[in-house]
Amino acid sequence: MFKKILYPTDFSDVAKSALDFVKQLKDAGAEEVVVLHIIDKSSLDALAMYTSKDFLQIEKDWEASAASQMSSIEDELKEAGFEVKVRIEKEIPFIGILKVEEEEDVSAIVIGSHGVSNVQEMFLGSVSEKVIRKAKKPVLVVKR
Repeated sequence: MFKKILYPTDFSDVAKSALDFVKQLKDAGAEEVVVLHIIDKSSLDALAMYTSKDFLQIEKDWEASAASQMSSIEDELKEAGFEVKVRIEKEIPFIGILKVEEEEDVSAIVIGSHGVSNVQEMFLGSVSEKVIRKAKKPVLVVKR
């Protein structure tokens, strides 16, 4: 049914809960997982405009941190028996998720309901809400 899963993560607690759901899809026939982390392009742009620090070094540090965290997720999924592809992109988060959905021709998207900002007043996080509205494939939203 769902052979190839897109798992976007921002490394939040809710994203970690979504990873548990991804692993459960192995029993439903899932074979491959595309693990995606988006470095928010708007944050990078703001950082470039308003910081006196070395922008390129900060960007490299963010990428290195993401790669390190992605590596442990990749290992965990491989141990569960999945083929795994890891992608780190610089984009506006929901746009990047939708681009990868199409580029990778995934069967479904598994995403956490709230990201790192974890705004409690909102029913859904803005990224997950936009992905739900605009995705072409089924979206499984894991709530906190």
